[in-house]
Amino acid sequence: MNWQDHISFDPEVCHGKACIRGTRVLISVILDNLAAGLTHGEILKEYPSITEEHIRAAMAYAADLAHERVLPSSQGAA
Repeated sequence: MNWQDHISFDPEVCHGKACIRGTRVLISVILDNLAAGLTHGEILKEYPSITEEHIRAAMAYAADLAHERVLPSSQGAA
């Protein structure tokens, strides 16, 4: 999956935040809904301008971001 085909960053749309290309549906909104336990079907019903492929693109984008940096662990800190 090439998420770049589905996600845009345009300063004129949603203040440049990542969103589904051609919409104002933020990637963070899709990911928040997934994290809250909503099914793909529920998200698609709530946001009819997106597709199943868009949801997969949002997840692929998040996966790429997770590889970009390492956050310090709070475990073991005294």
